Amino acid sequence: MDRQEQTAPDTVLTRIGQVVMLHHAGDREEARHRFLGLWAEIGEHGDPLHRCTLAHYLADTQDDPGDELAWDLRALTAAEEISEDGLPPGEAVRAFYPSLHLNLADDYLKLGQCDAARIHLRRARGTAAGLADDSYGDGVWAAIERLESRLGEGGGGTWTPPRQRP
Repeated sequence: MDRQEQTAPDTVLTRIGQVVMLHHAGDREEARHRFLGLWAEIGEHGDPLHRCTLAHYLADTQDDPGDELAWDLRALTAAEEISEDGLPPGEAVRAFYPSLHLNLADDYLKLGQCDAARIHLRRARGTAAGLADDSYGDGVWAAIERLESRLGEGGGGTWTPPRQRP
């Protein structure tokens, strides 16, 4: 493989990023439509990094919490495939796990499944311990703390986080 192939941009991830910008600009319906078109191109057996990234963002465009959960589960499954291929997952994939589990915790909470929400919140907290001390890491930790508060208020009973932020 020559040097140019090694540094070639990933056009699928670029296209996903373009749709993410569309979604963040407020066009949720068009973003969902374009994400679904990309999903049709990639397919259920496409590159796991592409499926993980796409499903992760596609979940955010869903109106129904059950549909959002289904896409977030697809994202986690694809991330696990990356980890199972015999090679250590890349830094970007490792950094994705806290967000994946956090989204699943939020999905389960929306569906009234507090025990499942707590399981994924613990996993989010455990995987977040390896995040860099930067704006992304700070944002994930803040989201974990917000969800902990929501579960503490609506979770029924007391719940103690498994460990505090390092």
